[in-house]
Amino acid sequence: MTKTAVRTPALPPCTHKPKPYKGPSYAAVLAQRKQHVNPGIFLYYKKPIMVVEGSMQYVWDETGRRYLDAFGGIVTVSVGHCHPAVTQAAVAQLNTIAHTTTIYLNPVLGDYAAALAAKLPGELKCVYFVNSGSEANDLALLMARLSTGNYDVIALRNGYHGGVASAMGLTAHSTWKFNSPQAFGVHHALMPDTYRGPWGRKDPEAGKKYAGDIQNLIQYATPGKVAGFFAESIQGVGGVVVYPDGYLHEAYRIVRAAGGVCIADEVQTGFGRTGTHFWGFEAQGVVPDIVTMAKSIGNGAPLAAVVTTPKIAQTLAARIHFNTFGGNPVSCAIGKAVLDVIAREGLQERCREMGDHMLAGLRRLMDKHDVIGDVRGSGLMVALELVKDRTTKEPGKAAAAQVFERTKELGALIGKGGLTGNVLRITPPMCIAREDIDFLIEVLDIALSEL
Repeated sequence: MTKTAVRTPALPPCTHKPKPYKGPSYAAVLAQRKQHVNPGIFLYYKKPIMVVEGSMQYVWDETGRRYLDAFGGIVTVSVGHCHPAVTQAAVAQLNTIAHTTTIYLNPVLGDYAAALAAKLPGELKCVYFVNSGSEANDLALLMARLSTGNYDVIALRNGYHGGVASAMGLTAHSTWKFNSPQAFGVHHALMPDTYRGPWGRKDPEAGKKYAGDIQNLIQYATPGKVAGFFAESIQGVGGVVVYPDGYLHEAYRIVRAAGGVCIADEVQTGFGRTGTHFWGFEAQGVVPDIVTMAKSIGNGAPLAAVVTTPKIAQTLAARIHFNTFGGNPVSCAIGKAVLDVIAREGLQERCREMGDHMLAGLRRLMDKHDVIGDVRGSGLMVALELVKDRTTKEPGKAAAAQVFERTKELGALIGKGGLTGNVLRITPPMCIAREDIDFLIEVLDIALSEL
């Protein structure tokens, strides 16, 4: 019997020529990693890939092989690897002054803070720069408690807010939580999941029904008053869970009636990635009291921010509060360049157009492959959830693991999510082209066909 040849799709042409790699060998790098890096810092893939160069939506390994980066360094590379304008801004600032700290005036910090605040609605005008999403959420939690005088906080099951102790307490994923003291005063409400939850997408009242659990929590698990409510605008690590219409609007109403402030975690959804809006919360028609952001903000640079109202921000002036590297001039120069590129190159609209094309392709795959239980997302933050059976919705963990490995072999890097890792996440740099998406859809089709 003749074995059927497996088709191997070709990546779209690319003009970038990677430099010949002259560093240590793959084996040496892997050995160093195993010997000197904490084992908690895990690697993707059975045979990890070594990325040594990047340009826009592509990365190269030490052999010179090119891959489509369809995960964007975990939803972080926004305008493209080594985007010339961002690189030039970083180099220019490095050649001027690399570090001052916020105890001195520097024009770069103020200029960037003003530009960032201008992208937010209402009174969200006071910026505090930090270095990561975890730090941002930790600071937002402190601000919520100080500004309200309340202690208890509501977050969502299946949510992810970071790895420091306080953010781990906000997180509601056993796979990301250590058996250590962390979640003091945090209560987790029902996940508003219209695929797996009790109320589906066809229920026009689903948003209000899911938000009702927040009211229940406040009544039964708190003193009746709360400091705040944390929610990603779309749950990222949890598997790109998109809330039903009206959910955040009702949730915010309930929380504010209980004396709390509302915190939007825009670490993964911000900066135009969802396509329809610059911030994910705007799709739900709400204005939060505090916004946390990271990842896409710096296109890979260690940069994050908390933006809030002048009234809430004033609470930090009661004591000395300081972040040594927050507001670093190099990071701020990079952040300002990223904002400029997003506007100049129309990347939010590109996310909408390319996201629509991506979702259409993934839905065609769903019609063909029964292992796909759900396709969802917005803009260039999309996912497909694999299941063993569409009726029972039993997670297809093994299938997802196989597809995840196979896509890498065929030249595309994607991510995983969901409690059991059965959700394949696709969050490429915003500069991705239609031809890249067509390539990715073909790669996924091959990998799914081999199950």
